Amino acid sequence: MLTSIRPDRDAVTLAVSGLLGGLLLWLLGLHTQGGDPFSAPWVTLVPLTAMAAAELLRRNAPRTALAVGTLALVADQFTRGSLATILMFTDVMYAAVLYGTPAAARRLPVATLLVTVASTIGFLAWFRKPEALLIGLVIGLVSFIPALTGVSVRSHRTAADAARLAAAQTARLAEMDRTQAVIAERARMARELHDMVANHLSAVAIHSTAALSIDDAETSRNALKVIRENSVEGLAEMRRLIGLLREGGEDDAPAAAPTLAALDTLIEQTNANGASGGLVCTLEDTRDPGADALPTPVELAAYRIVQESLTNALKHAAPGPVVVRLGRSGELLTVEVTSVFGSRTGPTAPGSGAGLVGMRERVALLGGTFGAGAEPGGDGAKIWRVRAELPVREREMRE
Repeated sequence: MLTSIRPDRDAVTLAVSGLLGGLLLWLLGLHTQGGDPFSAPWVTLVPLTAMAAAELLRRNAPRTALAVGTLALVADQFTRGSLATILMFTDVMYAAVLYGTPAAARRLPVATLLVTVASTIGFLAWFRKPEALLIGLVIGLVSFIPALTGVSVRSHRTAADAARLAAAQTARLAEMDRTQAVIAERARMARELHDMVANHLSAVAIHSTAALSIDDAETSRNALKVIRENSVEGLAEMRRLIGLLREGGEDDAPAAAPTLAALDTLIEQTNANGASGGLVCTLEDTRDPGADALPTPVELAAYRIVQESLTNALKHAAPGPVVVRLGRSGELLTVEVTSVFGSRTGPTAPGSGAGLVGMRERVALLGGTFGAGAEPGGDGAKIWRVRAELPVREREMRE
């Protein structure tokens, strides 16, 4: 409580300077008026001291300071007067507007203006001399001008505070946008890493398990061959991703994104990897060969959906056909992958559940629809169907 009313250094400096200046004027015998009815020289020091005390409260208690200062100024008019008292009052008035409440900042300039006008008219009517206008001018200089200056400074400070607040909010929004962009980029990189490497690692896991569980030299040799091929291709995919992430790499040329034209190679690879599990993968492409080229994001998303679907089939599908179907109807590209639903004997690879999530996110980013689940098949057996519909033109417009 005591620290809240403790005067600051500026208030103490102004109070001491005003008091010392008033004492110097008093010692020199410099006064502003005759002093009737209190003409004793020492009486001038009373309002001077009171005004100095008001200066101490100018910031922490501006309303009290103004009340004390007004009484001291009125009392000074009944003494010989001191210029230091008047000057300190102007600072008290200025501080009352600058540090006071918003209501006081609005009312004090209006009140001092009315007092100035009323005093000018009153003294002019009383003395009936043009010199009476000087009295009103002095009152305005002592009260209205300091109040008007306080309003101006307060307005500038308010505007500066608002500008700093807006700048801080803009910085926070920019930081939030940057954080969200980083999170989105990390999610995109995670999808790319999963889609590129999961297929090869699944084949490695399945064939290495087969090589360990089957004591046959030919089987082990074939398994090791598949393991080597998938390891080399997985490393190549990993190097490509690392090259995209590396800043200032030696090769600044962007790596080509996989397209649907490379599905034949992916199908062959899946047949090689899934031969031991009884999987036979085929491609049915019903698109018009003369159709317009697909946008790169759509090509990449469709390729990754097929790649991840084949990886899941390699991990979980029962022996039988795995069919990849591509079609285009109007402005929609349809991607569908079906496989036999059920368990199978032999080595399998565990799933993480990230594949379906990644496919769904890719389709959502393009504004398409996605579905995956078990359905009744034509011969009574269940099939697992992954189906995605990707808009073509709408995505181009967004790009």
